Amino acid sequence: MKVVVDMNKCQDHGQCVFAAPDVFRMDDDGRLAYVPDPDDALRAEVEEAADVCPLQAIRIED
Repeated sequence: MKVVVDMNKCQDHGQCVFAAPDVFRMDDDGRLAYVPDPDDALRAEVEEAADVCPLQAIRIED
């Protein structure tokens, strides 16, 4: 699984951080940081993060 975040769309709302904290986090500057190739065991959390993103900036590629 590969996680792709369109950083042009992302406005750092952080909803993904709550849904998948092992994959998404806010860096020291308040910007989104993420693991682009998380373990497949985290798929459900990443799918939830993509669903709750207000701007639909997250997509999953297999």
